[in-house]
Amino acid sequence: MSQLGDNKQIVDLGKKVVMNTYGRLPMALVRGAGARVWDANGREYLDFLGGLAVNSLGHCHPKVVAAIQGQAEKLLHVSNLYWIAPQVELAQVLVENSFADKVFFCNSGAEANEGAIKLTRKYAKKTWGPEKYEILTMEHSFHGRTLATVTATGQTKYQQDLEPLPPGFRYAPFGDLTALENAIGPHTCAVMIEPVQGEGGVNFAEPEFWTGLGKLAQERNLLLIFDEVQCGLGRTGKLFAHEHYGVTPQIMTLAKALGGGVPIGALLATDQVAAAFGPGDHASTFGGNPLVTAAGLAVMDVLLNNGLLGRCQEIGAYFLGHLRRLAAKHQMITQVRGLGLMLACELDRDGAPVVAACLEKGLIINCTAGKVLRFVPPLIISREDVDQAVAVLDDVLTGVAVGT
Repeated sequence: MSQLGDNKQIVDLGKKVVMNTYGRLPMALVRGAGARVWDANGREYLDFLGGLAVNSLGHCHPKVVAAIQGQAEKLLHVSNLYWIAPQVELAQVLVENSFADKVFFCNSGAEANEGAIKLTRKYAKKTWGPEKYEILTMEHSFHGRTLATVTATGQTKYQQDLEPLPPGFRYAPFGDLTALENAIGPHTCAVMIEPVQGEGGVNFAEPEFWTGLGKLAQERNLLLIFDEVQCGLGRTGKLFAHEHYGVTPQIMTLAKALGGGVPIGALLATDQVAAAFGPGDHASTFGGNPLVTAAGLAVMDVLLNNGLLGRCQEIGAYFLGHLRRLAAKHQMITQVRGLGLMLACELDRDGAPVVAACLEKGLIINCTAGKVLRFVPPLIISREDVDQAVAVLDDVLTGVAVGT
């Protein structure tokens, strides 16, 4: 239980002192273990949102907790004016398991994408000249909340009242190779893209698109920046989502699941591209400090050495099959899609009432893009967890249908 009291006390105080930037549900989560959380009133919930794909190992995984505790007793923070041992070790793990040669650490996905934008422009100007600065991104994409990353985001609702937005970005339809090629202009130097769009509605592009994108980037001298902040680190059943498509970027961004719950982001790049950054070109006071990189090392150890990628594929397929059976039963589900444990049910109506009704029955999910129920549960979930979640969802959808 929280020292502040029950849900109502925390919510009432929060409304007074915390900025109103989130559409929060009227509850305060105070404890978590595995795939379950408890609110300040002591009520238990099955968590199929996982802190927005952050808690990929579940809540308070013992190896992550032990790593944080052990590091906290030794050294919490030093600046990047010095070498930081767990930072170097985590960079080595990421390099050894990816296409990349170098890593820059920061605090979030938005910061990682901001760094990717800066690195891209630095490299492009040094390599191709000052006229190369434009980055193409996709409609319905999401890349963060800084001014540059919200401009890169191909959704105008996130940009409202923030004008003037930084120049140098244009958009193309996700998955449409012809439209993307037509959007390339004399200033274009890169394509920034999510292998799976998360906030945009858990959207996928056909394999042919990715093959064509790789060829197009090579032919037109374009850098490929893959934003794997949400879809990376095992979420789709492979360590990185782009591995499903056989195309390799020169730059990749990570965050969310990397810290197991502590804030960390990472910008990965090939040696050739990373060389565009020199001392003073980019920095982050807290980026890659001892505490968060110790946590990241524990996360990567569990992810790589405990069979979680295969488990994610297995349980994801099991879950996807159940969702398809729900779609056959409930006409309001217009489409089911997913890869690994990044899944969605698209509805023919607003999904918010379904989310609220699931919460009342002890299941945490969310709705994105207005009508898309998104499921990004911990990779440690069991078949029994899936059965429980599907039973709740089935019950809720039946009730919604009766009520319409």
